[in-house]
Amino acid sequence: MIEKNYQPADIESRMSAIWEESGAFKAGRPERKDAEPFTIVIPPPNVTGSLHMGHALNNTLQDILCRFERMRGRDVLWQPGTDHAGIATQMVVERQLMERQEPGRRELGRAKFLERVWQWKAESGGVIVNQLKRLGASCDWSRERFTMDEGLSRAVVKVFVELHRDGLIYKDKRLVNWDTKLLTAISDLEVQQVEVKGSLWYLRYPIEGKTFSPDDPATFIVVATTRPETMLGDTAVAVHPDNERLGHLIGQHVILPLVGRRIPIIGDDYADPEKGSGAVKITPAHDFNDFEVGKRHGLARVSVLDQEGCLALVDNEDYLRDLPEGASQFAEEFHNVERFAARKRIVTRLEEFGFLEKIEPNTHTVPHGDRSGTVLEPYLTDQWYVDAKTMAQPAIAAVHSGATTFVPKNWEKTYFEWMENIQPWCISRQLWWGHQIPAWYGPDGKVFVAETEEEAVGNALGYYVEQEVITPEQGQAMAEDPAQREGFITRDEDVLDTWFSSGLWPFSTLGWPDETSELARYYPTNVLVTGWDIIFFWVARMMMMGLHFKKEAPFSTVYIHRLVRDEKGAKMSKSKGNVIDPLGVIDDFGADALRFALARGAAHSHDIKLSPQLVETNRNFATKLWNSCRFAEMNGCVMPAGFDHTSAKETLNRWIAHETSRATREVTEAIEAYRFNDAANAIYRFVWNVYCDWYIELAKPMLLGEEGAAKTETRAMVAWARDEILKLLHPFMPFITEELWAVTAKRDGLLVLAEWPRKAGAATADQLASMALAGPNDALIPPIMAALDAGEFSDPAAEAEIGWVVDLVTAIRSVRAEMNIAPATLTPLVLSGASAETRDRAQRWSDTVKRMARLGEISFADRPPEGAVQLLVRGEVVALPLKGVIDLAAEKARLDKEIAKADADIKRVDAKLGNEKFVANAPEEIVEEEKEKREAAVARKEKTLEALERLKNADA
Repeated sequence: MIEKNYQPADIESRMSAIWEESGAFKAGRPERKDAEPFTIVIPPPNVTGSLHMGHALNNTLQDILCRFERMRGRDVLWQPGTDHAGIATQMVVERQLMERQEPGRRELGRAKFLERVWQWKAESGGVIVNQLKRLGASCDWSRERFTMDEGLSRAVVKVFVELHRDGLIYKDKRLVNWDTKLLTAISDLEVQQVEVKGSLWYLRYPIEGKTFSPDDPATFIVVATTRPETMLGDTAVAVHPDNERLGHLIGQHVILPLVGRRIPIIGDDYADPEKGSGAVKITPAHDFNDFEVGKRHGLARVSVLDQEGCLALVDNEDYLRDLPEGASQFAEEFHNVERFAARKRIVTRLEEFGFLEKIEPNTHTVPHGDRSGTVLEPYLTDQWYVDAKTMAQPAIAAVHSGATTFVPKNWEKTYFEWMENIQPWCISRQLWWGHQIPAWYGPDGKVFVAETEEEAVGNALGYYVEQEVITPEQGQAMAEDPAQREGFITRDEDVLDTWFSSGLWPFSTLGWPDETSELARYYPTNVLVTGWDIIFFWVARMMMMGLHFKKEAPFSTVYIHRLVRDEKGAKMSKSKGNVIDPLGVIDDFGADALRFALARGAAHSHDIKLSPQLVETNRNFATKLWNSCRFAEMNGCVMPAGFDHTSAKETLNRWIAHETSRATREVTEAIEAYRFNDAANAIYRFVWNVYCDWYIELAKPMLLGEEGAAKTETRAMVAWARDEILKLLHPFMPFITEELWAVTAKRDGLLVLAEWPRKAGAATADQLASMALAGPNDALIPPIMAALDAGEFSDPAAEAEIGWVVDLVTAIRSVRAEMNIAPATLTPLVLSGASAETRDRAQRWSDTVKRMARLGEISFADRPPEGAVQLLVRGEVVALPLKGVIDLAAEKARLDKEIAKADADIKRVDAKLGNEKFVANAPEEIVEEEKEKREAAVARKEKTLEALERLKNADA
């Protein structure tokens, strides 16, 4: 028996246990050994993470695909796992040590600290996995992997060694995003651009050979900067070659204020003549753009900051090189001063010597570390890099050739733009938690890259014997006795960027580098579902690695979903206080309601606006489904064994078979095209509008009437349509559908493994008999035959009849609502010039139409009576005589006011959107909100104009 009230919490915990105990989600089930595989790899969440709305959307969409394909008979592998999340995890454990007042990381030492991290991972890591299970994710949890488990770690080492051997991994001194608090390089993904109100300092750089005077512009060139403290590392001043005012200075030199270094004035397009002073200082060691300018012009790179963001000038060879005697008089004064304190001191000194021309307020973006919150520094340091440009070429070709396609396709442009301009990929991190780089250094700094320390030792000994640094006898002794080679080679302390290991995810999780049966069966995968923000960081890495090591793109389709925003369209953030916790929403309304809300909003063209109220609306939908199934159960609606819905005789029952077949096609095709919102909204409309509001309502007289063939058939059809609904809805709302599947009838298996609805065709004779009932109509033959060819059940005659009833009642209800006619007021209906077919329908459905449309009587006439509102229903005129029922003049006045209000709303929005300053400066979500307001006002106006036109015709 179905319980009276729908309680998601009771259902979800019970269903989760049933699925897990039955092994319903396992790939490689014996009965599917010959089935076509379907593979998705989960974007591995951080082991430190907890479920947020982005996770909820991403995993809901993946689960829809997996449940859909599983029901279509495919051997589905949804590969789960978690990422070790280097920085995040190390921070968690370090914070834990601090809170417990235990020795810190440095005091513990690397080995002991890593023991503590593994201990934390065993006890507390992976909370998000259980949260994903609460969401209903149907992963094969028996295959869960972790980016630092033994097998994946072996894959990481092998990849590093092979890429280094092929010259695709190398060490280089370049600029990186440096976190002065965490003391490590970080990836671009971990950089948060924050808009700050700062200053723009205009500095006078004396021109060599001229006597500097603050009052004589001919003796200096002005540069503008937001970071005066980095001027100590300037190695040039750049001017655009076409700069008419300053171009004549190109080729001359300036003397760097406070430092005395002689630096050239160079011509480069990077200097924008229209910005600032028209000249820019070039500091290759402290700015990414300047670094590239420096490469073009062969400039020195003078680094003046240390790892902690303090000025490092004393004993800094780069800084002191090429300075005239006594020129570094301020080195000791500024040395070891924190960068922002140094900024103030330097500006003060510049002002004292007349080098500061002016200061202007300046709002600009400053990069911050997303975890530390500190201002990041472009920092010149030795790091390991991947030659991403070379590795990107096959990945670009794979998308050009169609081996991998993006959905929506417009994301391919973004992919190409980034891949074709890709920079070397910095893969080293100054952390302890992660995959330690398999590189060892000899006593002279010679690098030995190997899969094991033993191999590195052997390579090193062989090299140094060959170079006659050690004798063969010494080499032999060191090889045989580890104690004798202690400290001879030392391992690189850095670890690899987590994107390096997650870039191998599609094949390392399947057992590579071993050629496993799983690898052969499930690689390449079918589709990757991910957000647009990691196209570069994860999608691109997987494409490069998969094509290099497996010679095949790792997935044939990349589906890019949009962001989840709040109800006003603003990006969710803790600082705004608008973050919606998915677990809290699940507690309040159930996982099914959240999943369905996300799926219904997951359009290709725009972000999802979400609110708890929207989730509650979808919880109401679940309740509607629950109550309809309970009504069916209470009225004995059971599908007999061997029941064939295509053999139904009653027009109403053939109509629901027709509509169910159409809904099946719409949902199936939409999921296949990754139009999740279209699929979800199609099943929503079918369940709520077609099945509940119309079919159940129209079937009630038969269900509540006397026993007979019609009642028996209708009971079976109600149950059949319900079962088809449960199947179609299952990928979106798995918990409630599995529960209803179990309690509505005795079944052999779980819904999760049931067969997806087929497009079943009726026999030709049945179709023709149905067509004959509607009378001769040659126009019906082509659609019937087309439906038969497609294997889809179709009954145009049943649709024409029941569709007429639905459209008629809907049109009358709409007019009653527009004219504010009270529910208790029964209005007459006149069918004007009705065909014989329509007259017959009206007589057959008279009682139903009267009851559902609140009509007093239905009559026929050659023409509409005076004072009647005329409606066109399926090509024929129906009229509602409303003179005397409503005050036509008052209604016209009311509708005129509604139109005027809509016009005012449209005008107000147009004024805003026509204001260039508003559009340029207002937050994106505010602009979108105004556009939506305009669309709503236009739609309201059009609907009101239609109502007004009907009233005018009635009063004519």
